[in-house]
Amino acid sequence: MSTFRRARSWLTAHPTALDAALALGVLVAMVAGAFVDPHAAHGDKWGARTPDALSIALMGPAAAVLIARRRAPMAVLAATCALTLAELVTGDPRAPVAMAAVIALYTVASTTDRPTTWRVGLLTMTVLTGTAMLAGPLPWYAQENIGIFAWTGMAATAGDAVRSRRAFVAAIRERAERAERTREEEARRRVAEERLRIARDLHDVVAHHIALVNVQAGVAAHVMDKRPDQAKEALAHVREASRSALNELRATVGLLRQSGDPEAPTEPAPGLVRLDELVGTFHSAGLSVEVARADEGVTLPAAVDLAAYRVIQEALTNVRKHAGQEAKAEVSVVRVGPNLEITVLDNGTGHTGTDREGEAGGGHGLLGMRERVAALGGTLTTGPRYGGGFRVHAILPLTTRPTAAEAVRP
Repeated sequence: MSTFRRARSWLTAHPTALDAALALGVLVAMVAGAFVDPHAAHGDKWGARTPDALSIALMGPAAAVLIARRRAPMAVLAATCALTLAELVTGDPRAPVAMAAVIALYTVASTTDRPTTWRVGLLTMTVLTGTAMLAGPLPWYAQENIGIFAWTGMAATAGDAVRSRRAFVAAIRERAERAERTREEEARRRVAEERLRIARDLHDVVAHHIALVNVQAGVAAHVMDKRPDQAKEALAHVREASRSALNELRATVGLLRQSGDPEAPTEPAPGLVRLDELVGTFHSAGLSVEVARADEGVTLPAAVDLAAYRVIQEALTNVRKHAGQEAKAEVSVVRVGPNLEITVLDNGTGHTGTDREGEAGGGHGLLGMRERVAALGGTLTTGPRYGGGFRVHAILPLTTRPTAAEAVRP
């Protein structure tokens, strides 16, 4: 962070210090303006005039009261206007004490509503300008009198504009945050409903068929010695019930599988050792894929190995589906410290990232990837690339740790 940003952050966190610095700057400007004669025709303009002692004495309180402008803007405006009126009536030559009233009026306009700004602004402009024109030593048409009218008007206008912009930005931010919360809540609700439905299905399937298996196994054990034919029949029922249970479990769990997964895998869970084979299948489908690996000698936990494989598989599947016919993909697998980082890039010009997220296309691939990575304590980021294409980046810790839900599971 640069020095300017650090200073800005510190001043934002300490607004009183910022107001004190502003008050000091206003005091310096008022003192300088009191000793400068802008109408001096010859010689140095500095020191061409000397203000009254009372005018100099009024500058200090007028600047000091600005320190409290955020806490009590109306009171500060009243105090600065009173000091300004005193200087306008008695000052000869005049000192620019009205600068403090201008700052105070700006603060009121930027922290209140528009009707209040109109009322207070018009009252301040009328009182200060009228007093300067009628009670001061200068003629009513002097440019100093017109300047008081102009500066107070600009202060009220600028403060109202700043307040309106702040309200506009705050409304946009609040609307965006509310939309984001609504979308996340809807996604969580749908995921929870789907998980509950699948859990019910699994419970019904397992409970029903395990009960049948238990009953038939008990019958077979009871008649094994005396009636072997009936025992064989009971064991046949056990076999049929177990086969039916497996089929129904396969159908239920199949709802969670991706379109390219086998229906009944009988081999060990895939991992990065089969990455070349996976890439070969996409080459056969017409997708150009380049692979860069820097994970030699890394022994991956089984869960991390499977998750890495599935992330690459789903990402390349999305490239094939959404990125267009001429798209190319790049896959990198790199170990960075205690993590394994996987990046899948493509230069596709097909459907947008919204389709890949499933909101328009109806799929749940990226949501499934995100949940799989989060279950291992990792992070997954996805989104369009600058200039076209899409990016999937997963960080998987090599030392897996349980999620919050698993930590409280009995």
